[in-house]
Amino acid sequence: MVKSYSQKLRVLYVMQILLRYSDEEHPISQAEISERLNAYGIQADRKSIYDDIKVLNEFGMEIENRRAKPSGFYVSERSFELPELKLLVDAVQSSKFITAKKSNELIRKLEELASVHEAKTLQRQVFVGNRIKTMNESIYYNVDKIHQAISQNRLIRFRYYEWTPQKEMHLRRNGKAYEISPWGLTWDDENYYMVGYDGEAEMIKHFRVDKMLGIEITDQSRSGKEHFEKFDLANYAMIDRFGRDVMVHSVDEEHFSVSAAVNVSPQFFGWLVALGKGVVIEGPEDVREEFGGWMRAVMREYENEG
Repeated sequence: MVKSYSQKLRVLYVMQILLRYSDEEHPISQAEISERLNAYGIQADRKSIYDDIKVLNEFGMEIENRRAKPSGFYVSERSFELPELKLLVDAVQSSKFITAKKSNELIRKLEELASVHEAKTLQRQVFVGNRIKTMNESIYYNVDKIHQAISQNRLIRFRYYEWTPQKEMHLRRNGKAYEISPWGLTWDDENYYMVGYDGEAEMIKHFRVDKMLGIEITDQSRSGKEHFEKFDLANYAMIDRFGRDVMVHSVDEEHFSVSAAVNVSPQFFGWLVALGKGVVIEGPEDVREEFGGWMRAVMREYENEG
């Protein structure tokens, strides 16, 4: 009975062997397939293996039988070509929001989509400047919970932290939980951000997803819908250039205010000038005065030329 059952599984094991051990450069012989089947406790003669390969071809697998040396069977078409897998591996390794541990796990799974021979070429190291891997392993589950809350129209509760100059984790608001209505996720500078509405503060806020702890989906319905009916998430993401934890407050239908920590410099002032009359520094007063002085100094250069 056991032998009969294992024989029914034979075609599946043949498929697994071909996918794992064969490719165009490394065809596998009928004898080797038979030997590997023996390791699974399955006996198969030459005709049985040929019949199984015929069934797999009819099923939709692309299996070639090369007569010239090196001869044997190999899978000629796969879901992902090797260059595509290399591209995905490079993307995973260079991505900042994926932890080193998760990167290794994902790459191992990608390797399973290739033969053991091709998988060796996927074990590569990509060096990209300014790519420091996140240390928060929960980001993947955070993203999933946020999507779930949005689809269920539910408010979420979580704690939020930041890193101190001493590289210690510090909980915002002394560990008091945030209650936010999530309305979208945005991707900027290789980080995920959740954009939502803070009903208590009556303002739109955003949070880095990898800094959110213990996300809970509550039974409360989301609030702030009226603020997001004509909300442009792509434009909002540009505001993030001011800083990672910038807070935005709607002043009226055409204006909003931003509070952010910035590096006050000629480059910052030049960036403000490029925005034109649409942006005004409200404070601190010394920064307003410094910006005004910088503008006057620039104008004097042109007046002197005149």
